[in-house]
Amino acid sequence: MRLRIFNIIKNTKVEGPGRRYCIWTQGCSRHCRGCQAVHTWSHEAGVLIEVQDIISDIFKQKDIEGITFLGGEPFEQAEACGLIAREIKKSDLSVLCFTGGYLEDLRMEEKNRLLLENTDLLIDGPFEIDKIDYSRPWCGSSNQRYHFLTDRYNEEIFTKYKNKVEVNISKNGVVFMNGMGNFREILQKIDLEKII
Repeated sequence: MRLRIFNIIKNTKVEGPGRRYCIWTQGCSRHCRGCQAVHTWSHEAGVLIEVQDIISDIFKQKDIEGITFLGGEPFEQAEACGLIAREIKKSDLSVLCFTGGYLEDLRMEEKNRLLLENTDLLIDGPFEIDKIDYSRPWCGSSNQRYHFLTDRYNEEIFTKYKNKVEVNISKNGVVFMNGMGNFREILQKIDLEKII
């Protein structure tokens, strides 16, 4: 089985608790107004990678606490993400998953079962531009909810973690920002003349 992905960052500190291996799935049918990840919407873009190759790469990483699925919409590829999550949970790594759907609805579809069963922390709800709120870690709007599906994490995350942004520059000069915050405001403050 293959997973269509937009990007993978193998070691990041801004997409969940601790250092994480982050997988941005490619493809989202939700199209939330004001979404900062519109480049992940297309179901034809991105690259297809064998699930087993992703699993093998995750286990090669050192000092990560777990993996994070973002999107795109991970539950549009729930079977492939579920296979990865199941293998990761066999070790001491954690699984965090973001979704624009709601847990109650996701539980109604059998295809989502494996991913839900192997997720420690689920953050659900669509981004709502009229409810922008960056006060909680990893969320962009106040309607989004945290579901502690195992005892791996709890409400302590609200005081332990704050929203942060990372800027990655690839070998070929492509700049990629990840994390949570007001990206437009951040970009307005950057003086590219001083960087270049």
